[in-house]
Amino acid sequence: MKLTFMGAGSTVFARNVIGDCMCVDSLRDSVFALYDIDGERLEQSRIILEAMRAAKGGYGKIECYLGVENRKAALKDADFVVNAIQVGLYDPCTIIDFEVPKKYGLRQTIGDTLGIGGIMRALRTIPVMKDFADDMEEVCPNAFFLNYTNPMAMLTGYMTRYTGIKTVGLCHSVQCCSETLLNEVGMEDKLEGRKELIAGINHMAWLLEIKDKNGVDLYPEIKNRVDAKIADPEFKDKVRFDYIRNFGYYCTESSEHNSEYNMFYIKSKYPELIEKFNIPLDEYPRRCVNQIEGWKKEYEELLQTGVKEHTRSNEYASRIMESIVTGNPIQIGGNVLNTDHLITNLPAEACVEVPCLVNGYGIHPCHVGALPVQCAAMNMTNINVQLLTIEAAATLRKEHIYQAAMLDPHTGSELDIDTIKKMVDDLIEAHGDYLPKYH
Repeated sequence: MKLTFMGAGSTVFARNVIGDCMCVDSLRDSVFALYDIDGERLEQSRIILEAMRAAKGGYGKIECYLGVENRKAALKDADFVVNAIQVGLYDPCTIIDFEVPKKYGLRQTIGDTLGIGGIMRALRTIPVMKDFADDMEEVCPNAFFLNYTNPMAMLTGYMTRYTGIKTVGLCHSVQCCSETLLNEVGMEDKLEGRKELIAGINHMAWLLEIKDKNGVDLYPEIKNRVDAKIADPEFKDKVRFDYIRNFGYYCTESSEHNSEYNMFYIKSKYPELIEKFNIPLDEYPRRCVNQIEGWKKEYEELLQTGVKEHTRSNEYASRIMESIVTGNPIQIGGNVLNTDHLITNLPAEACVEVPCLVNGYGIHPCHVGALPVQCAAMNMTNINVQLLTIEAAATLRKEHIYQAAMLDPHTGSELDIDTIKKMVDDLIEAHGDYLPKYH
């Protein structure tokens, strides 16, 4: 088996996914092809992964491919392709995504999934992923493309609609959703044997059902504890708990993410909401700086002390590969096209996050039916932006970028149309060659 890792310079994530594969008998003897356009980061990943491979018994083989000219060779005959690229990196592109909107009074927390930051990230990433797909259709047309890069719904939506590559989008927010909630409300005793149903869109999929091992609905007791948690000044997950209070359901991704996916919480006219809901403005740039510095320190320590023992993570990638290779079925939460209306009250062209069966025949999304109408409505405010951004990438028409930004719930609630267009123009100019030319 061959696994190609696109963006292997993301050393921490490559270490998790490939390390997970090294823990599995059916996967450990694979060829692990590392691809990146940054030679220094690629070499760091090679050193770490070679040390891990030796510690795990020396199974398999690691190959490195540097630069676009070696991309096809990296992909050739791959069975699985994991995508973890970040086009434009923190510097300059994430900085641009935050600093240009800030000049117009538009503040963000994460900016990688929705909002103007998510739109721009998608527009610079989709052309690169289209190149990946073109190469894959030539040298590994039957490979499974496992996408971890954000904005998940926009990128996976593009791949599933405009390429012939078998694509699923993967995020770790589904795995930890109900556990996080039960821990937060002090119901840890209900974790074992719990049953759940999660569906919606990436980063805003809804915990539609949560029952204990005996089938007892846990939502009534959870809702009894919501107000006390929101009133706690130290509690950080207030936006999601406010979702429970106002929309009836908890969602998969964190409050710092969800604070910018709507028009409710980050409002220049209501600055007191930032403190009330513990919203960390400019959170993603802070994380980037800390992660860059943290990795430098960790890498030096690893060179001195050696790699630590890797235990298998809860990431889906290795489990999908193992299931397809062995035929042993599993269930995951996957991001897929809403074909045949898996969620009946969301559009067929939307990218939805639903339970999926995985077995030796591949990945099979499960029919969910209709979401509660208020949950579907919340999802649609995000899907509108996602579909228009994909349309902009597919047609190269600037008007669709304007429309995506105008219909973004946070952007549209803060800025008027003329200002939004000026901001978009400034962002396009600032990104320069990281974006294609729009007309």
